[in-house]
Amino acid sequence: MDYEAILKDIKPTVDEKQHIDDVSFRIMNFLQKMCDAQGIDAHVNLVGSVAKNTALKGKSDIDIFIAFPLDTDKKYLKETGLKLAHSCCSEFDVEAEHHFASHPYVTTHIEGCEVDIVPCYAIEDGSQLKSAVDRTILHTRYVKDKLSDGQDEEVLLLKRFMAMTGTYGSEFKVGGFAGYLCELLIIKYGNFENTLDAAINWKFGEIIDLEDYGTANLFNDPLVVIDPTDKNRNVGAALRLDKMAEFIQSARNYINSDNKQDYFYPLQLNLNKENILKEFKLRNSDLIAFRFSIPEMPLDTLHPQLRKTCEALERKLNSEEFNVFKADYWSDEVDDCVILLEMSSSKLNNIKVNIGPKVFINQACENFVKKYGRENCYIKDDFLVHTEKREFNNAVDLISYIFTQEHIGLIKVGKNLKKNLINTHEFIGIDEIDLKFLDDFLNPGKYIVR
Repeated sequence: MDYEAILKDIKPTVDEKQHIDDVSFRIMNFLQKMCDAQGIDAHVNLVGSVAKNTALKGKSDIDIFIAFPLDTDKKYLKETGLKLAHSCCSEFDVEAEHHFASHPYVTTHIEGCEVDIVPCYAIEDGSQLKSAVDRTILHTRYVKDKLSDGQDEEVLLLKRFMAMTGTYGSEFKVGGFAGYLCELLIIKYGNFENTLDAAINWKFGEIIDLEDYGTANLFNDPLVVIDPTDKNRNVGAALRLDKMAEFIQSARNYINSDNKQDYFYPLQLNLNKENILKEFKLRNSDLIAFRFSIPEMPLDTLHPQLRKTCEALERKLNSEEFNVFKADYWSDEVDDCVILLEMSSSKLNNIKVNIGPKVFINQACENFVKKYGRENCYIKDDFLVHTEKREFNNAVDLISYIFTQEHIGLIKVGKNLKKNLINTHEFIGIDEIDLKFLDDFLNPGKYIVR
Protein backbone atom coordinates (compact mmCIF):
# COMPACT_ATOMS: atom_id res chain seq x y z
CA MET A 1 0.00 0.00 0.00
CA ASP A 2 1.14 3.56 -0.77
CA TYR A 3 1.31 5.43 2.54
CA GLU A 4 2.42 8.81 1.17
CA ALA A 5 -1.03 10.41 1.36
CA ILE A 6 -1.52 9.15 4.91
CA LEU A 7 1.90 10.38 6.02
CA LYS A 8 1.07 13.79 4.56
CA ASP A 9 -1.94 13.91 6.89
CA ILE A 10 -0.21 12.63 10.03
CA LYS A 11 3.30 14.12 9.86
CA PRO A 12 3.86 17.56 11.37
CA THR A 13 3.97 20.21 8.67
CA VAL A 14 7.21 22.07 7.94
CA ASP A 15 5.80 25.14 9.68
CA GLU A 16 4.69 23.12 12.72
CA LYS A 17 8.08 21.45 13.00
CA GLN A 18 9.94 24.76 12.66
CA HIS A 19 7.75 26.30 15.36
CA ILE A 20 8.30 23.36 17.73
CA ASP A 21 12.05 23.43 17.09
CA ASP A 22 12.18 27.19 17.68
CA VAL A 23 10.20 27.05 20.95
CA SER A 24 12.25 24.06 22.15
CA PHE A 25 15.53 25.81 21.39
CA ARG A 26 14.53 29.00 23.20
CA ILE A 27 13.35 27.13 26.30
CA MET A 28 16.48 24.99 26.45
CA ASN A 29 18.73 27.98 25.80
CA PHE A 30 17.10 29.94 28.62
CA LEU A 31 17.32 27.07 31.10
CA GLN A 32 20.92 26.20 30.27
CA LYS A 33 21.96 29.85 30.58
CA MET A 34 20.22 30.00 33.97
CA CYS A 35 22.15 26.92 35.12
CA ASP A 36 25.46 28.29 33.87
CA ALA A 37 24.91 31.76 35.33
CA GLN A 38 23.94 30.41 38.76
CA GLY A 39 26.65 27.76 38.90
CA ILE A 40 24.11 24.91 38.79
CA ASP A 41 25.78 21.71 37.61
CA ALA A 42 23.05 20.46 35.25
CA HIS A 43 22.56 19.82 31.55
CA VAL A 44 19.31 20.60 29.69
CA ASN A 45 18.06 17.91 27.28
CA LEU A 46 15.29 17.67 24.72
CA VAL A 47 13.70 14.23 24.97
CA GLY A 48 10.55 12.43 23.91
CA SER A 49 8.90 12.12 20.50
CA VAL A 50 9.90 15.63 19.38
CA ALA A 51 13.57 14.83 19.93
CA LYS A 52 13.17 11.47 18.15
CA ASN A 53 11.18 12.93 15.24
CA THR A 54 8.33 10.50 15.99
CA ALA A 55 5.63 12.99 17.03
CA LEU A 56 2.31 12.92 15.20
CA LYS A 57 0.85 16.11 13.72
CA GLY A 58 -0.69 18.21 16.47
CA LYS A 59 0.87 16.01 19.17
CA SER A 60 4.26 17.69 19.39
CA ASP A 61 4.51 18.05 23.15
CA ILE A 62 7.90 19.36 24.24
CA ASP A 63 9.69 17.39 26.97
CA ILE A 64 12.64 19.16 28.57
CA PHE A 65 14.71 17.21 31.11
CA ILE A 66 17.24 18.92 33.37
CA ALA A 67 19.85 16.29 34.22
CA PHE A 68 21.83 16.62 37.46
CA PRO A 69 24.94 14.60 38.44
CA LEU A 70 24.33 11.32 40.24
CA ASP A 71 25.74 12.61 43.52
CA THR A 72 23.20 15.48 43.66
CA ASP A 73 21.11 15.55 46.83
CA LYS A 74 17.53 14.59 45.96
CA LYS A 75 16.00 17.52 47.86
CA TYR A 76 18.33 19.92 46.03
CA LEU A 77 17.39 18.33 42.69
CA LYS A 78 13.67 18.76 43.36
CA GLU A 79 13.89 22.31 44.64
CA THR A 80 16.36 23.50 42.02
CA GLY A 81 14.49 21.80 39.19
CA LEU A 82 11.21 23.45 40.20
CA LYS A 83 12.90 26.81 40.67
CA LEU A 84 14.38 26.65 37.17
CA ALA A 85 11.01 25.61 35.71
CA HIS A 86 9.24 28.50 37.44
CA SER A 87 11.86 30.94 36.22
CA CYS A 88 11.24 29.66 32.69
CA CYS A 89 7.49 30.15 33.08
CA SER A 90 8.07 33.70 34.28
CA GLU A 91 10.38 34.38 31.33
CA PHE A 92 7.71 33.27 28.86
CA ASP A 93 4.86 34.80 30.93
CA VAL A 94 2.91 31.55 31.38
CA GLU A 95 1.36 29.66 34.30
CA ALA A 96 3.10 26.68 35.89
CA GLU A 97 1.15 23.52 36.76
CA HIS A 98 2.69 21.09 39.22
CA HIS A 99 2.56 17.36 38.51
CA PHE A 100 4.21 14.42 40.19
CA ALA A 101 6.02 11.39 38.77
CA SER A 102 8.79 10.01 41.00
CA HIS A 103 9.26 13.66 42.01
CA PRO A 104 7.56 16.98 41.14
CA TYR A 105 7.80 18.54 37.70
CA VAL A 106 6.15 21.42 35.87
CA THR A 107 3.79 21.44 32.91
CA THR A 108 3.01 24.66 31.08
CA HIS A 109 1.87 25.98 27.70
CA ILE A 110 4.24 28.17 25.70
CA GLU A 111 3.20 29.63 22.36
CA GLY A 112 0.69 26.88 21.71
CA CYS A 113 2.96 24.03 22.83
CA GLU A 114 2.48 21.86 25.91
CA VAL A 115 5.81 21.78 27.72
CA ASP A 116 7.01 19.49 30.52
CA ILE A 117 10.09 20.57 32.45
CA VAL A 118 11.40 17.66 34.50
CA PRO A 119 14.44 17.36 36.78
CA CYS A 120 16.25 14.02 36.66
CA TYR A 121 19.59 12.32 37.28
CA ALA A 122 22.16 12.00 34.49
CA ILE A 123 22.52 8.23 34.32
CA GLU A 124 24.48 6.27 31.72
CA ASP A 125 22.70 2.93 32.16
CA GLY A 126 19.75 1.44 34.01
CA SER A 127 21.87 0.18 36.91
CA GLN A 128 22.37 3.81 38.03
CA LEU A 129 18.64 4.53 38.18
CA LYS A 130 17.62 6.81 41.06
CA SER A 131 14.13 7.79 39.87
CA ALA A 132 11.78 6.38 37.24
CA VAL A 133 12.13 9.38 34.92
CA ASP A 134 15.92 9.01 34.68
CA ARG A 135 15.63 6.46 31.87
CA THR A 136 13.95 8.94 29.51
CA ILE A 137 17.18 10.50 28.28
CA LEU A 138 18.55 7.00 27.63
CA HIS A 139 15.36 6.08 25.74
CA THR A 140 15.74 9.11 23.49
CA ARG A 141 19.41 8.37 22.87
CA TYR A 142 18.73 4.70 22.09
CA VAL A 143 15.88 5.31 19.65
CA LYS A 144 17.74 8.07 17.80
CA ASP A 145 20.73 5.74 17.46
CA LYS A 146 18.76 2.66 16.34
CA LEU A 147 16.06 4.10 14.04
CA SER A 148 17.36 4.12 10.48
CA ASP A 149 16.39 6.60 7.77
CA GLY A 150 12.67 6.46 7.09
CA GLN A 151 11.79 4.39 10.14
CA ASP A 152 10.51 7.48 11.94
CA GLU A 153 7.68 7.45 9.38
CA GLU A 154 7.00 3.78 10.14
CA VAL A 155 6.65 4.74 13.81
CA LEU A 156 4.15 7.44 12.85
CA LEU A 157 2.08 4.93 10.87
CA LEU A 158 2.07 2.51 13.81
CA LYS A 159 1.16 5.18 16.35
CA ARG A 160 -1.63 6.52 14.16
CA PHE A 161 -3.00 3.04 13.47
CA MET A 162 -3.05 2.32 17.19
CA ALA A 163 -4.60 5.69 18.01
CA MET A 164 -7.44 5.11 15.56
CA THR A 165 -8.08 1.59 16.83
CA GLY A 166 -8.06 2.64 20.49
CA THR A 167 -4.84 0.92 21.52
CA TYR A 168 -2.36 3.80 21.72
CA GLY A 169 -1.40 5.43 24.99
CA SER A 170 0.09 3.92 28.14
CA GLU A 171 -1.85 6.12 30.55
CA PHE A 172 -4.15 4.08 32.78
CA LYS A 173 -7.31 5.40 31.13
CA VAL A 174 -6.26 3.65 27.91
CA GLY A 175 -3.87 0.90 29.04
CA GLY A 176 -2.39 0.68 25.55
CA PHE A 177 0.99 0.94 23.84
CA ALA A 178 3.41 3.69 24.89
CA GLY A 179 5.20 5.75 22.26
CA TYR A 180 8.55 4.26 23.28
CA LEU A 181 7.08 0.76 22.92
CA CYS A 182 5.95 1.61 19.37
CA GLU A 183 9.45 2.77 18.52
CA LEU A 184 10.98 -0.45 19.85
CA LEU A 185 8.51 -2.50 17.79
CA ILE A 186 9.63 -0.74 14.62
CA ILE A 187 13.27 -1.24 15.58
CA LYS A 188 12.51 -4.95 16.09
CA TYR A 189 10.38 -5.61 13.00
CA GLY A 190 11.66 -2.97 10.59
CA ASN A 191 8.45 -1.31 9.46
CA PHE A 192 4.73 -0.89 10.10
CA GLU A 193 3.48 -3.78 7.98
CA ASN A 194 6.06 -6.22 9.33
CA THR A 195 4.95 -5.28 12.85
CA LEU A 196 1.33 -6.15 12.07
CA ASP A 197 2.39 -9.40 10.35
CA ALA A 198 4.32 -10.38 13.48
CA ALA A 199 1.59 -9.28 15.91
CA ILE A 200 -1.07 -11.59 14.50
CA ASN A 201 1.04 -14.50 15.70
CA TRP A 202 1.84 -13.15 19.15
CA LYS A 203 1.04 -15.34 22.14
CA PHE A 204 0.50 -14.41 25.78
CA GLY A 205 3.92 -13.69 27.24
CA GLU A 206 5.44 -12.75 23.85
CA ILE A 207 9.09 -11.76 24.39
CA ILE A 208 11.06 -9.06 22.60
CA ASP A 209 14.62 -8.64 23.88
CA LEU A 210 16.51 -6.39 21.47
CA GLU A 211 19.77 -6.55 23.41
CA ASP A 212 19.53 -10.23 24.36
CA TYR A 213 19.66 -9.54 28.09
CA GLY A 214 17.86 -12.81 28.90
CA THR A 215 15.80 -11.32 31.74
CA ALA A 216 12.29 -12.05 30.39
CA ASN A 217 11.75 -14.66 33.13
CA LEU A 218 11.47 -11.77 35.61
CA PHE A 219 8.07 -10.84 34.16
CA ASN A 220 4.65 -12.40 33.70
CA ASP A 221 2.96 -9.82 31.49
CA PRO A 222 1.01 -10.30 28.24
CA LEU A 223 3.82 -8.64 26.26
CA VAL A 224 7.38 -8.62 27.57
CA VAL A 225 9.66 -6.07 25.88
CA ILE A 226 12.91 -5.78 27.77
CA ASP A 227 14.01 -2.16 27.97
CA PRO A 228 17.27 -1.90 26.01
CA THR A 229 18.45 0.69 28.52
CA ASP A 230 17.45 -1.30 31.63
CA LYS A 231 17.44 -5.10 31.60
CA ASN A 232 15.23 -5.20 34.70
CA ARG A 233 12.32 -3.30 33.18
CA ASN A 234 9.48 -4.44 30.93
CA VAL A 235 8.46 -1.61 28.59
CA GLY A 236 5.15 -3.43 28.06
CA ALA A 237 4.24 -3.60 31.75
CA ALA A 238 1.47 -0.99 31.47
CA LEU A 239 -0.13 -2.71 28.46
CA ARG A 240 -3.42 -4.35 29.45
CA LEU A 241 -4.24 -7.77 28.07
CA ASP A 242 -7.43 -6.54 26.39
CA LYS A 243 -5.53 -3.77 24.57
CA MET A 244 -2.89 -6.22 23.36
CA ALA A 245 -5.70 -8.47 22.12
CA GLU A 246 -7.46 -5.54 20.42
CA PHE A 247 -4.24 -4.63 18.61
CA ILE A 248 -3.72 -8.21 17.43
CA GLN A 249 -7.27 -8.40 16.06
CA SER A 250 -6.97 -4.91 14.54
CA ALA A 251 -3.85 -6.13 12.72
CA ARG A 252 -5.72 -9.17 11.39
CA ASN A 253 -8.63 -7.02 10.28
CA TYR A 254 -6.30 -4.54 8.58
CA ILE A 255 -4.34 -7.18 6.69
CA ASN A 256 -7.59 -8.62 5.30
CA SER A 257 -9.29 -5.27 4.64
CA ASP A 258 -10.00 -3.68 1.26
CA ASN A 259 -10.20 -0.27 2.95
CA LYS A 260 -6.83 -0.07 4.64
CA GLN A 261 -6.61 3.73 4.50
CA ASP A 262 -9.71 4.00 6.69
CA TYR A 263 -7.75 2.59 9.63
CA PHE A 264 -5.71 5.81 9.80
CA TYR A 265 -8.67 8.16 10.22
CA PRO A 266 -11.30 8.68 12.92
CA LEU A 267 -14.60 6.86 12.67
CA GLN A 268 -17.45 9.07 11.56
CA LEU A 269 -19.92 8.59 14.40
CA ASN A 270 -23.53 9.56 13.84
CA LEU A 271 -24.67 9.72 17.44
CA ASN A 272 -28.44 9.78 17.53
CA LYS A 273 -29.83 9.76 21.05
CA GLU A 274 -33.16 8.24 20.07
CA ASN A 275 -31.51 5.37 18.17
CA ILE A 276 -29.04 4.63 20.97
CA LEU A 277 -31.77 4.50 23.61
CA LYS A 278 -33.86 2.30 21.32
CA GLU A 279 -30.94 -0.12 20.90
CA PHE A 280 -30.57 -0.42 24.67
CA LYS A 281 -34.30 -1.12 24.93
CA LEU A 282 -34.08 -3.86 22.29
CA ARG A 283 -31.38 -5.63 24.35
CA ASN A 284 -34.04 -6.18 27.03
CA SER A 285 -31.51 -5.84 29.86
CA ASP A 286 -32.03 -4.28 33.24
CA LEU A 287 -29.96 -1.10 33.35
CA ILE A 288 -28.61 0.47 36.53
CA ALA A 289 -26.76 3.78 36.27
CA PHE A 290 -25.59 6.09 39.00
CA ARG A 291 -23.63 9.29 39.06
CA PHE A 292 -21.33 10.69 41.74
CA SER A 293 -18.96 13.61 41.99
CA ILE A 294 -15.21 13.08 41.78
CA PRO A 295 -12.57 14.83 43.89
CA GLU A 296 -9.83 16.92 42.32
CA MET A 297 -6.95 14.53 41.71
CA PRO A 298 -4.44 13.57 38.97
CA LEU A 299 -6.01 11.61 36.11
CA ASP A 300 -3.42 8.84 36.47
CA THR A 301 -4.77 8.37 40.00
CA LEU A 302 -8.43 8.94 39.22
CA HIS A 303 -8.87 6.33 36.50
CA PRO A 304 -7.33 3.38 38.40
CA GLN A 305 -9.62 4.16 41.33
CA LEU A 306 -12.71 4.43 39.13
CA ARG A 307 -11.91 1.13 37.42
CA LYS A 308 -11.22 -0.54 40.77
CA THR A 309 -14.57 0.66 42.12
CA CYS A 310 -16.50 -0.43 39.04
CA GLU A 311 -14.93 -3.90 39.04
CA ALA A 312 -15.38 -4.36 42.79
CA LEU A 313 -19.08 -3.50 42.57
CA GLU A 314 -19.51 -5.91 39.66
CA ARG A 315 -17.87 -8.72 41.66
CA LYS A 316 -20.04 -8.03 44.69
CA LEU A 317 -23.27 -8.08 42.68
CA ASN A 318 -22.28 -11.34 40.98
CA SER A 319 -21.35 -12.90 44.33
CA GLU A 320 -24.87 -12.15 45.55
CA GLU A 321 -26.26 -13.94 42.46
CA PHE A 322 -27.21 -10.81 40.56
CA ASN A 323 -25.94 -11.35 37.04
CA VAL A 324 -23.94 -8.40 35.64
CA PHE A 325 -23.74 -8.76 31.86
CA LYS A 326 -21.46 -5.74 31.42
CA ALA A 327 -20.14 -2.88 33.54
CA ASP A 328 -18.17 0.23 32.68
CA TYR A 329 -17.54 3.77 33.86
CA TRP A 330 -17.36 7.23 32.28
CA SER A 331 -16.05 10.49 33.65
CA ASP A 332 -15.79 14.05 32.41
CA GLU A 333 -12.54 14.09 34.46
CA VAL A 334 -13.60 17.34 36.13
CA ASP A 335 -16.82 16.97 38.10
CA ASP A 336 -18.65 13.67 37.69
CA CYS A 337 -18.40 9.96 37.08
CA VAL A 338 -21.10 7.56 35.92
CA ILE A 339 -21.07 3.80 36.42
CA LEU A 340 -23.35 1.84 34.11
CA LEU A 341 -24.35 -1.74 34.87
CA GLU A 342 -26.15 -3.83 32.28
CA MET A 343 -27.81 -6.63 34.21
CA SER A 344 -29.04 -9.97 32.95
CA SER A 345 -30.94 -10.00 36.21
CA SER A 346 -31.28 -7.24 38.79
CA LYS A 347 -34.20 -8.79 40.71
CA LEU A 348 -34.14 -12.17 42.39
CA ASN A 349 -36.54 -14.41 44.30
CA ASN A 350 -36.74 -13.99 48.06
CA ILE A 351 -34.87 -17.15 49.03
CA LYS A 352 -31.45 -18.55 48.25
CA VAL A 353 -29.71 -21.88 48.74
CA ASN A 354 -26.75 -21.80 51.08
CA ILE A 355 -24.50 -24.69 50.01
CA GLY A 356 -22.63 -26.42 52.81
CA PRO A 357 -20.11 -29.27 52.92
CA LYS A 358 -20.32 -32.64 51.20
CA VAL A 359 -22.09 -35.22 53.35
CA PHE A 360 -18.93 -37.31 53.50
CA ILE A 361 -17.18 -34.73 55.69
CA ASN A 362 -18.60 -35.59 59.10
CA GLN A 363 -17.35 -32.77 61.33
CA ALA A 364 -18.10 -30.06 58.77
CA CYS A 365 -21.65 -31.36 58.40
CA GLU A 366 -22.15 -31.41 62.16
CA ASN A 367 -20.99 -27.79 62.35
CA PHE A 368 -23.31 -26.80 59.48
CA VAL A 369 -26.31 -28.47 61.13
CA LYS A 370 -25.48 -26.86 64.46
CA LYS A 371 -25.44 -23.45 62.83
CA TYR A 372 -28.66 -23.74 60.80
CA GLY A 373 -30.72 -26.38 62.66
CA ARG A 374 -31.11 -30.03 61.67
CA GLU A 375 -34.72 -29.54 60.57
CA ASN A 376 -33.74 -26.77 58.16
CA CYS A 377 -31.07 -28.71 56.25
CA TYR A 378 -31.49 -31.04 53.31
CA ILE A 379 -29.44 -32.73 50.57
CA LYS A 380 -28.74 -31.39 47.10
CA ASP A 381 -26.70 -33.89 45.11
CA ASP A 382 -24.12 -34.88 47.76
CA PHE A 383 -24.05 -31.49 49.50
CA LEU A 384 -25.74 -30.52 52.73
CA VAL A 385 -27.65 -27.29 52.04
CA HIS A 386 -29.87 -24.78 53.77
CA THR A 387 -32.52 -22.46 52.33
CA GLU A 388 -32.61 -18.94 53.73
CA LYS A 389 -34.24 -15.59 53.03
CA ARG A 390 -32.20 -13.20 50.90
CA GLU A 391 -31.14 -9.97 52.52
CA PHE A 392 -31.49 -8.20 49.15
CA ASN A 393 -33.51 -9.29 46.14
CA ASN A 394 -33.05 -6.02 44.25
CA ALA A 395 -29.63 -4.92 42.98
CA VAL A 396 -30.40 -1.22 43.42
CA ASP A 397 -31.19 -1.81 47.10
CA LEU A 398 -27.89 -3.64 47.56
CA ILE A 399 -25.92 -0.83 45.90
CA SER A 400 -27.66 1.76 48.10
CA TYR A 401 -26.81 -0.35 51.16
CA ILE A 402 -23.15 -0.60 50.14
CA PHE A 403 -22.72 3.13 49.54
CA THR A 404 -23.15 4.07 53.19
CA GLN A 405 -20.58 4.94 55.81
CA GLU A 406 -21.27 1.70 57.65
CA HIS A 407 -21.04 -0.67 54.70
CA ILE A 408 -18.73 0.86 52.09
CA GLY A 409 -16.08 -1.59 53.28
CA LEU A 410 -18.03 -4.45 51.67
CA ILE A 411 -16.26 -3.65 48.40
CA LYS A 412 -12.79 -2.30 47.65
CA VAL A 413 -13.34 1.18 46.26
CA GLY A 414 -10.76 3.79 45.32
CA LYS A 415 -9.67 5.38 48.60
CA ASN A 416 -10.15 8.94 47.33
CA LEU A 417 -13.67 8.15 46.11
CA LYS A 418 -15.26 6.77 49.30
CA LYS A 419 -16.57 10.06 50.68
CA ASN A 420 -18.04 11.14 47.35
CA LEU A 421 -19.61 7.76 46.68
CA ILE A 422 -21.35 7.85 50.04
CA ASN A 423 -22.45 11.47 49.96
CA THR A 424 -23.15 12.26 46.31
CA HIS A 425 -24.26 9.10 44.47
CA GLU A 426 -27.62 9.27 42.73
CA PHE A 427 -29.35 6.82 40.41
CA ILE A 428 -30.07 8.22 36.96
CA GLY A 429 -31.60 7.19 33.65
CA ILE A 430 -29.34 6.34 30.74
CA ASP A 431 -30.78 9.30 28.85
CA GLU A 432 -28.64 11.46 31.15
CA ILE A 433 -25.36 9.76 30.15
CA ASP A 434 -22.79 10.90 27.58
CA LEU A 435 -23.85 9.63 24.14
CA LYS A 436 -20.40 8.61 22.94
CA PHE A 437 -19.91 6.51 26.06
CA LEU A 438 -23.27 4.82 25.49
CA ASP A 439 -22.40 4.13 21.85
CA ASP A 440 -19.01 2.67 22.86
CA PHE A 441 -20.77 0.56 25.50
CA LEU A 442 -23.13 -0.85 22.87
CA ASN A 443 -20.54 -1.25 20.12
CA PRO A 444 -17.15 -1.96 21.73
CA GLY A 445 -15.60 -3.50 18.60
CA LYS A 446 -16.23 -0.70 16.14
CA TYR A 447 -12.76 0.82 16.41
CA ILE A 448 -10.82 -2.32 15.51
CA VAL A 449 -12.52 -2.96 12.16
CA ARG A 450 -13.33 -0.77 9.16
